[in-house]
Amino acid sequence: MKIAFYGSSLLSSYWNGAATYYRGLLKALARLSYDITFYEPDVYDRQKNRDIEAPDWCAVVVYEATPQALMQVAARAAEADIVVKASGVGFADDALLRAVLDHARAGALTVFWDVDAPATLGQLRDEPDHPLHRALQEIDLVLTYGGGDPVVWAYRAMGAAECVPIYNALDPETHHPVGKDMRFACDLAFLGNRLPDREARVEAFFLDPAGRSADQRFLLGGSGWGDKQMPANVRWLGHVGTRDHNALNVTAKAVLNISRDSMAANGFSPATRVFEAAGAGACLITDAWLGVDLFLKPGEEILVARDGEDVAEIMQSLSAERAKAIGTSALRRVLGEHTYTTRAVLADAIFRRHFERPTVEAAE
Repeated sequence: MKIAFYGSSLLSSYWNGAATYYRGLLKALARLSYDITFYEPDVYDRQKNRDIEAPDWCAVVVYEATPQALMQVAARAAEADIVVKASGVGFADDALLRAVLDHARAGALTVFWDVDAPATLGQLRDEPDHPLHRALQEIDLVLTYGGGDPVVWAYRAMGAAECVPIYNALDPETHHPVGKDMRFACDLAFLGNRLPDREARVEAFFLDPAGRSADQRFLLGGSGWGDKQMPANVRWLGHVGTRDHNALNVTAKAVLNISRDSMAANGFSPATRVFEAAGAGACLITDAWLGVDLFLKPGEEILVARDGEDVAEIMQSLSAERAKAIGTSALRRVLGEHTYTTRAVLADAIFRRHFERPTVEAAE
């Protein structure tokens, strides 16, 4: 089956946290014999900051950020059996959604794939005239990369015919243990861009604990932090390309996950970096969110901090031996239960179920 997938970017993770999710899941779907074309706009300098070139398992079409180019690629939705519009494409999202729905052929499966469902649902609640309200009446299926039952119930209440979470996971060919790289030597590392709905939590869970722990080294990776006031023991790296993520995760004694506001409030939304870090065998500390125990066991496979004071206390008592043991246990768990191969099997079953449903005419 052919999939036309309209997303932010497959080729670049620059200001694009969904990149590794797209790569892992679409590569696994391609191995299940899906013929995939990914359409991404040339915005935010992503094409100047590519992490990968077009892979052999997916065709990639990069289009100019103009209304004319958008309509040209949207018209190609007519060629696909499954038409996917992801959230947060980054250029004329509402117009793109409308265009791909209009061009999808009769009988095609139309999918809205939400990579930030709690935030999207919050916007829908605040904006009763948002175009997505109307589109949900036409879309066959909503998939999300997290959110659990709260997101499923909310989307159904908004009129979605069906909503299923397809969680983030691990691609062990991409994220795996490697040798240490002393560029990333530190006690605690955090990797994330500076975003309005994350900054206060980074202050609370990372910068404040650093200020309490002058005897330890903290490493901050991600774009946008250049003018942020930080304790002297925090070193800012700037953007860290995906090719260096394994080395960073392996080298730091511990790696911190900090959820965005909406994800933390909703729960059941493990970030891609949770599985990436675990896949490298890192000792992961996460801010507390509902549902973490569904993915990794607190205290054995992941450490959970309720606030910055917890982070500081964990770091004061965390030995290198315990950190290694936690990372080893996490790696074993994600390899067994949380790979993109298992996620793709679920997505494949959902897609096939839709195509196998009898039509009203056939049923009569």
